[in-house]
Amino acid sequence: MQKNETVPAWAGALAGLTAGALALGIAQLVAGFAGPETFPVVAVGDAAVDLTPAPVKDFAINTFGENDKTVLVGGVLVVLAGIAAVIGVLARRRLLYGYVGLAGFGVVGAVAVLTRPGAGAVDVLPTVVGVVCGGLALGWLLRRAGGGLAVPASGTVPAPEPGAAARPEVSGAEISRAEVPPADTSRGETSPPEVSEAGVSGAEGEEVGGGERVVERPAVMRAGGATVVERGFDRRRLITGVAGGIVVAGAAAVLGRQLGGRRELDTVRGNLALPTPARPAPPLPAGTDFHIPGLSSFTTKNQDFYRVDTALVVPQVDPRAWTLRIHGMVDKPVELTYAELLNMPLTEADITLTCVSNEVGGPYVGNARWLGVRMADVLRRAGLQPGADMLLSTSEDGFTCGTPVDVVMDGREALFAVAMNGEALPFEHGFPVRQVVPGLYGYVSATKWVVDVKVTRFDRDEAYWTPRGWAAKAPIKTQSRIDVPKTGDSLKAGRTAIAGVAWAQHTGVEAVEVRVDGGEWRQARLAAVPGPDTWRQWALDWDATPGQHTIEARTTDAAGRTQTERQTPPAPDGATGWPAVTVQVA
Repeated sequence: MQKNETVPAWAGALAGLTAGALALGIAQLVAGFAGPETFPVVAVGDAAVDLTPAPVKDFAINTFGENDKTVLVGGVLVVLAGIAAVIGVLARRRLLYGYVGLAGFGVVGAVAVLTRPGAGAVDVLPTVVGVVCGGLALGWLLRRAGGGLAVPASGTVPAPEPGAAARPEVSGAEISRAEVPPADTSRGETSPPEVSEAGVSGAEGEEVGGGERVVERPAVMRAGGATVVERGFDRRRLITGVAGGIVVAGAAAVLGRQLGGRRELDTVRGNLALPTPARPAPPLPAGTDFHIPGLSSFTTKNQDFYRVDTALVVPQVDPRAWTLRIHGMVDKPVELTYAELLNMPLTEADITLTCVSNEVGGPYVGNARWLGVRMADVLRRAGLQPGADMLLSTSEDGFTCGTPVDVVMDGREALFAVAMNGEALPFEHGFPVRQVVPGLYGYVSATKWVVDVKVTRFDRDEAYWTPRGWAAKAPIKTQSRIDVPKTGDSLKAGRTAIAGVAWAQHTGVEAVEVRVDGGEWRQARLAAVPGPDTWRQWALDWDATPGQHTIEARTTDAAGRTQTERQTPPAPDGATGWPAVTVQVA
């Protein structure tokens, strides 16, 4: 379509605004991958800041304060919206005008991007992709609103679509084609109306002043070997198209901002300088790891550490804006920033975490070296009031868990952790701050992305999982796991290793026993551990004989309690039973 006078100016402006919004939304999405600095609006804003005279900058700072950049970006968007509307109005008369306008739009953005320090040619990709998508959207919207449809010269003129409005007025050139009578259908004529030398014919419609008629059926024009059917303005198709464009633009912008925010926070996290702990963990004693193939290593790598939480989308929390609020049954409420937390004495500790949903022998357990501020130190700063027995902690995404106060205050290394295995917490594991409490299942202690702690009582408040049938208090049960061999393995007859891990926080593992086919229990050898809050490797040499065999294990903690044989499911407070594997020996 080269020219379309049937679309009113307001509709062209609306199409232009939608196309512009889609262009920016797609550009934002692509910039989410390429880097937030490649988003043309940001680049234009930065260029405007650089080119603005110092007195104007001073005025902006004095007038708008910290919001000066927000106001600037908002102003850029307003200007762009005005330009997009004008482009749409021009494009309704000739689509080429719209394409040229959008191209100019893109040139300004590309130049702004390329003038940023360190910019390269690839950085203009968000702008180029956005402009192309905007141009496609503009043409599509104007065609929906009322455009030309080419059909073969011998074809039948399409009927007007449902909802198509009659054209409100007829210009002088249009009157002649409106006066041409329609085909005589009584004689079975189905071909398009006769076309005059001017190339125009039409159909009867509603009478207007002077006896002229406004065509309700499509006007037909001959162009070369084809008939071009010019539809009237279709408000409904325009509005539905605009709605679809806005949805796509909004979704692309939101996703792009999330991706860009993650990239920015990745940079922030990567540049964090973690303070030296005031209480560093001692070096691991010799012999903490048997280095048996297939046996879980003493320290679980961050990327291998299990993740179980309620977050559908991992929260992206900026440590520069993060705060931790301690309130409730305290003498003085406390609110800490991330910088303030890092300035407190930090403690380093090796701690094993376990999920209550872990089945006997399951994978949801891991051990790491954590760095953080002792929760007890922060609570003492707030001043616990008599009678308080629960810490109701809240995550950034609204999850809550209830932790017994006495466990946190009994001297164990319960932490507001900021680092894991020597680096800032991964996003999936609670960056910037999470709770780590040895000896309790995660759902009552290990709140990720923690932002709020209410000191309260178990008889007054409930955490997320308690009303869903899980126990309010959940100390970790003594457990063991067989890592090698695994169920279904085929082994060769002869000497082979049976090995695994066992845990009994905050008590410690005293012994692990193994038996084969219900026979005599044999004592496994134990690896060294730095303390009672970590799991412990164990191993036993077995002379395997041909046939099918079942291997079982059981753990005894430092208090003399041996894990029970009774099999129970994870709900409501953790699974019990002996782990078992069945193997085939040839």
